[in-house]
Amino acid sequence: MNGIPELGIGIGWRPEIADAVEELSGIDWVEAVAENLCAGHLPDSLVRLRERGVTVVPHGVSLGLGGADRPDARRLADLAERAEALGSPLVTEHIAFVRAGGPLTASATLEAGHLLPVPRTRDALRVLCENIRIAQDALPVPLAVENIAALISWPGEEMSEGQFLAELVERTGVRLLIDVANLHTNHVNRGEDPAKALDELPVEAIAYVHVAGGVERDGVWHDTHAHPVTRPVLDVLAELRSRVAPPGVLLERDDDFPPASELAGELTVIRETLTIAAGASSATATATATATATATDEPAALSLAPEPSVPPVPHRPPTDATRERLALRQAALLSALVAGTPVPEGFDTRRVRVQSRALAAKRADVIAKVAPELPGILGGGYRPAFLSYAANRPMRAGYRRDALDFAEHLLIDGRPEDPVARRELTFWWQERAGSRPPRRATRLVRRARAALIGIGR
Repeated sequence: MNGIPELGIGIGWRPEIADAVEELSGIDWVEAVAENLCAGHLPDSLVRLRERGVTVVPHGVSLGLGGADRPDARRLADLAERAEALGSPLVTEHIAFVRAGGPLTASATLEAGHLLPVPRTRDALRVLCENIRIAQDALPVPLAVENIAALISWPGEEMSEGQFLAELVERTGVRLLIDVANLHTNHVNRGEDPAKALDELPVEAIAYVHVAGGVERDGVWHDTHAHPVTRPVLDVLAELRSRVAPPGVLLERDDDFPPASELAGELTVIRETLTIAAGASSATATATATATATATDEPAALSLAPEPSVPPVPHRPPTDATRERLALRQAALLSALVAGTPVPEGFDTRRVRVQSRALAAKRADVIAKVAPELPGILGGGYRPAFLSYAANRPMRAGYRRDALDFAEHLLIDGRPEDPVARRELTFWWQERAGSRPPRRATRLVRRARAALIGIGR
């Protein structure tokens, strides 16, 4: 596929390892989470990397291209602005939905705070294709979309992952960002063969590759991005390299960051894996060509029949009814995951509950970073209190709002029981909450005043 730039070997840029990334040798490019950047105030570290000629690619996480709604114009404009500010050759996002509900279902919008799998159905594919076309038209550079890791499978799926991605590329011309760790995750969690997926998808459409670590617990693989890359993931990378030389390969690490020496070591292993797989692929190709030439009097190239031309797949835009059907299915699943409603028919209830607990744990971790004062005030009671809160209270509007809602919930409930901690939490909330609906605000103020009066006695 034309137009895909050669990127080389890269690493995910994160503020926590910015200094280490600048010091690493042999880094051709970096990827930064788009939503964490401000186009007018880029981090100094990224500015220095760009001045050195290091390519920076913005990686979006909040568009929800696999959702039933059309992509939000403001989010697309923000992503385009970041791409232009960074001088990026492309931008990337995910084949996932991250929110559900809203006008299509006449219900409140639910936020997942996570990338959730799209059902591999014709309906979902039509919606995804149109959403990607909308995004492509709004972006100043090419778009590549990433396969995600999933714990749960949709009932009634009509295609394999490879078939789904192949049709997506054929219908839209979009590039692919293939995460080999996610292929391994889906192998463990959903029994999907990574080699089969690689055989079915159009490897010539790959823009670059992600490599990341994870951990297996009780037969479930958790794509943590906080552990070293494992040998099975490297094996999938080698499988991919035996089929194609990807334009770029990137190491992802999002948490529990190791010393720079360990990051350098992982990059070395990735380079070695690519080199060995490339050599093995070349040797296999040579042996096959020799055997073919020996088996026939004609040159091997002449014995091959021309490939039949494949007519393009006609574009069938999704109808409003198609989007509504998908919206209802996604809202039902997401509600079970974040609001404690019954698991929709056909899903593995145990897996849905595991995913639900994982989403709540992720929320707790992110809130602890966004609002570090909360675990400081609540101490060891922070995590159990938040997990209890999150069991049936969905995130409404991002993590900062979630932190305020959690604090408000505790105060209305008369917690924490320690009066000093309750006073600190009250002051923290008051400094950040701003205006609130009168009814709830009145209740909270009364609680806060009572708490303060009790402390003063």
